[in-house]
This record gives sequence, structure tokens and C-alpha cells, in this order.
Amino acid sequence: MSSEIGKALKISVFGQSHGRAIGVVVDGLPAGLRIDEAALYAFMSRRKPGTSRLSTQRREDDRPVFLSGLVDGVTAGSPLCAVIENTDARSGDYADFTDLPRPSHADYTAKMRYGEAVDMRGSGHFSGRLTAPLCIAGGVAKQILERENIYVGAHLLSVENERDESFPLLPTPALFAQVAAKPIPVIDDEAGARMAAAVEAARSEADSVGGVIECAVLGLPAGLGSPLFDGMENRLAAALFGVPAVKGVEFGAGFEAAKMRGSRHNDPYTVEHGRILTAKNDAGGIAGGITTGMPVVFRCAMKPTPSIGKPQRSVRLSTMEPEELTVKGRHDPCVAIRAVPVIEAVAAFTILDILMEENGYGNDRNS
Repeated sequence: MSSEIGKALKISVFGQSHGRAIGVVVDGLPAGLRIDEAALYAFMSRRKPGTSRLSTQRREDDRPVFLSGLVDGVTAGSPLCAVIENTDARSGDYADFTDLPRPSHADYTAKMRYGEAVDMRGSGHFSGRLTAPLCIAGGVAKQILERENIYVGAHLLSVENERDESFPLLPTPALFAQVAAKPIPVIDDEAGARMAAAVEAARSEADSVGGVIECAVLGLPAGLGSPLFDGMENRLAAALFGVPAVKGVEFGAGFEAAKMRGSRHNDPYTVEHGRILTAKNDAGGIAGGITTGMPVVFRCAMKPTPSIGKPQRSVRLSTMEPEELTVKGRHDPCVAIRAVPVIEAVAAFTILDILMEENGYGNDRNS
């Protein structure tokens, strides 16, 4: 099933952007784990639309309603199902896109795959709106991981040509919390102001910009993962590419490693307080598909929003004639800003899935 991922912890996302509701089913959570619903909603509010001029002006509360699997705030062991109602859809803005597809959007490919019956109102099941259910699953996973002293945090590393500073070699949960509290989730506030200006400039010109999100996972032990096709990079990348607009994922030095010699790229081992560490982390905390004990660090490249107000060339499929298209409606001028917590969420439930699979987390837990 294309909308399901996970092994020990299975995540299934359902709904369409302009349907009655969107939601998620999380199967495999241990029973007896208390979930702080207020903290979960605070996490989800970081990606909520309509909070500033730099995001879509669609107004949705995005408060999850739990239908099963959670009783009085405690996991029951049965599949957790949560829904979010859609309350501010304007489907008329999308009426023509199945016949006149938006460039670089899923309108054309969805019609080729599913035919005339496909629901592309608000981009349907392909919409970034489906990242809200991902944040339900990931927000729950983050709370469970933090009880094991495993923390996931991310920041907006760059927008267009403006760049934040990178995470330090050993970031802290306190730094993650500081970044998450900002409207532009960056380490350097001056960089955030420049990014906001770049997004506003694109928005004022009916255009959009892309960005890069850097994420780190702290507290993972050495030895987690597998070689070849089931390694940490493989599992994380497979899930991360399920986030709409992600066009690239790199770990550690990533593509910059191709410019280095081995003497520069290799991470020298050292010992601190009886623990094996590396003096730098160009490997991104992973070697041979297995964690080294250093922070797992990766970056996601987010493409510019394809729905822009500038005239674009397209083809009317019913006549097979070229036609100019101007997209109307409400769209993010930079999806990367609201995608920061989404990347955290996807990393969190993927890490929890691997921990449950390899270490049997939750099999014998009653609290």
C-alpha cells in the first residue's frame, strides 16, 4: 500500500486535502504509554497553516480527534486512529487542473495513474495537507523517544540563497527547543530575517522559493541498523521521500563528500568519558548503514511550491492544445518553513520503528 510505511510500527495515512477529513492509523504502539495531548497539539501547531503571511492563508485548527487506541490519554495497545477535519476548503480554485495540469505538480501524473476518478481538489491525497497526520504519528513517537533520552530536532538551514548556521557537532535538546519556538525555525535570527525577506519577495511577485531542512537525532546507541538495503539511511530516506516537495536527502557531508579526499572526509575516533566519539561527523552518525553513536544528521531539499501566481505554460488534455495557466487559491510561498516539524515527525516514527524492530521496545512494557 503506497500510503503505509513501517515494520514493527506501521503508519497508514488516509484522506484528501478537500475531503471531509484526513487522518492516520498507527499500529504497533505499546500499551500503557501516556501521551500528552496538549504537547502533541503544540507540536502540530508548528506546521499549522494560516499563521503568517509566509504560509498559505487556509485556516485550519488541525486539532486531532482520537477515534481509537487512546483512552484517557494512555495508549491501549490497539491501533491508534486519529482524524483532522477539513473546515476551510475552497475546491473551486482547483476545478480545472485535471484538464489543465499545473507544471511540476501531480495533476498530470495522478490522472495518468488513476484516471478521471482521481480527487485532486486541493491536490487531493498528494497535498502537503497530508503532512498533518504525519505530525500526529511523529509527535507521539517524539514523546516516546524522549523518555528514552532520544531527541529529534530540525531547523531551516537555507531558503533560496540565504543560509542559517549548521547544527554544532553535538547539539542539545535545549537548542532544539529554542529553534522550535521561533516563527522561522533557525539558529541565527539574523539569517531567519533574511530568509523571511526572501520568501516575502517571492510571495509579492506571485512566485515561490525552495529551502533545505537540517535534522539531527540525539541519543541513539551505536550498532542500530543494518548493511545494504535495510540501513539507517535507507529506512529514513524511504520515509522522508514520502513528504511532499522533498527532492533530495543527504546524510552527513552528503554530496560535498564527493569533493573531498578520504583523509579529509574520514571521521577520526576518540574517547571522552569512556565513550567512543568521532572528532567530526561527516558520516552523519552512520557507517555501513549502522549508527556510530554520534548524532544522526541529514538534510532534505524542498522544492519551490509549484502552485504559483505567475502565468505558466501547460497543455489542455481534452484538446491536446497548449494553453497558458495562472494558478489561483492559497499556497505557501515556501513550503520548507512549515515542513520543519514534518521532517522531525517522519524521522521520529522511523527511528521508533527501528528501535521496536531491533530491540523489541514495548514488548514487555506496562508503563
